[in-house]
Amino acid sequence: MNERQRAQRPGGRSARVGAQVHQAVTELTSERGYGNFTVGEVAARAGVADSSIYRRWGSLETLLTEVALTRLNAQSPMPDTGSLAGDLRTYAANVAREITGPDGLAVVRLAVALSSNGPQGLQAGDELRDERMRQLQSMLDRAGDRGEHAPDAFGVLDHILAPMYIRVLFGMELTPDYVDGLVDRML
Repeated sequence: MNERQRAQRPGGRSARVGAQVHQAVTELTSERGYGNFTVGEVAARAGVADSSIYRRWGSLETLLTEVALTRLNAQSPMPDTGSLAGDLRTYAANVAREITGPDGLAVVRLAVALSSNGPQGLQAGDELRDERMRQLQSMLDRAGDRGEHAPDAFGVLDHILAPMYIRVLFGMELTPDYVDGLVDRML
């Protein structure tokens, strides 16, 4: 089994190392903010060699992109409730819960910082946004297949996600009524 196959295996040492590195990135981002730590510091916090990080991820930006996308996908998966209204309400509630959780603000700041940090960071931010938009579009396409009128993915981004992210970035509360109201206005 080569190194790439070990890195993709769902369990074992590779999965533990990946989880430790992801947690180290999240903690360091929360404590210091984006750009204020190195691969060496991530490695030390995770208890692995920095060469392991470079071998598996190639760069800090690639690692940061993976951490942000993994967190978003794990905590805010695309729901399939059988209706667009149900899907959007469930999705918005999941995102709100994630971004207001213990590491939520760090992940939001990480995603924002990636998109404004030079060419490599811009590419990483683009990849993060493009993957999330692809996932949103799949949810909206399902609604269209059911005969429902669905907005485009940028509409969801503009009218549901952006207001929630802005509120979290500025320390404002996200109540369930507020989140439901965003979905109501979108529909």
